[in-house]
Amino acid sequence: MKAVLCNGFGSVDVLEIKDVDIPLPKDNQVLIKVMASSINRPDLVQREGKYPPPPGESEILGLEVAGIIEDVGSSVEGWSKGDRVMTLVGGGGYAEYAVAYANHLIKIPDNMSFEAAACICESYITAFLNIFMLGELKDGEIALVHGGGGGVNTAGIQLIKALAPKSKIAVTSAPEKMEGVKSLGVDLVINYKETPDFSDLIKDFTNKKGVDVILDHVGAKYLDPNIKSLAYAGRLVIIGVISGIKAELNIGLLMVKRHKIIGSVLRSRPVSEKGEIVAEFTRRVLPKLADGTIVPIISKVFTLDQVKDAHRMMEEDKHFGKIVLKIGE
Repeated sequence: MKAVLCNGFGSVDVLEIKDVDIPLPKDNQVLIKVMASSINRPDLVQREGKYPPPPGESEILGLEVAGIIEDVGSSVEGWSKGDRVMTLVGGGGYAEYAVAYANHLIKIPDNMSFEAAACICESYITAFLNIFMLGELKDGEIALVHGGGGGVNTAGIQLIKALAPKSKIAVTSAPEKMEGVKSLGVDLVINYKETPDFSDLIKDFTNKKGVDVILDHVGAKYLDPNIKSLAYAGRLVIIGVISGIKAELNIGLLMVKRHKIIGSVLRSRPVSEKGEIVAEFTRRVLPKLADGTIVPIISKVFTLDQVKDAHRMMEEDKHFGKIVLKIGE
């Protein structure tokens, strides 16, 4: 099969398409003929040598796939050859075939394309896990989502609108993406280039109450304004550290206001734990995808041999929503 491998670490120039052996599924896995995958920020970090795959996972890039089951392991139940599925993978998504654990599979709704399905598992499950399962956002509470144009962030906005329709949403965004963010129905859009300390705007927006849940991938630079923006018993969920890993924290304020700071990653969680997350996502979110309440936002579709261009688009932050790789026919 054809697959994208890294010839060393560095720029997009290390990406190579090579012929490699088709992987064999374990007893509790399935083999999927991949029709589409997508580009995620961790793919770029792995390409640079800073985010190795978990032990035992494929060295091939790609964290999610959509396709057709080609073969099933001996202990797999409930899935058959020919089923249309989307799934998380620990690696191996940028390839014509990939293996996935059976308890990580989600049936693709009949009205959904493979390209749309390839957008779901990494971004929407990440947003759902961190906003609703860990952040425990309740309908009517206020959420702050940073970086409104990326895949996880646009997914988070859509999920809040669908699952907590009485909630208000504030978003920090690059100026060129603010109109797109507004079109998703958020209540406040903040130009983060003009207002790096957004806490005063959040206080005005919330009548000095603060927000209940923050989804943050920025890290160190935003720790202080995030804490100042939280309401009493507010929850800050950190899923990325693009601005750095070290910052000072006012522990006294944290204690008095009963804040929770939660660090979270999805890729390295145990197989069984990921299965539980997928099951809850399937129960709560899949019906919203099936009936069209949530429609994945696709910025652009590339073919496998255009993978360098796809990575460049993400590096240059020119996308709004998801960047998709079309692989199968």
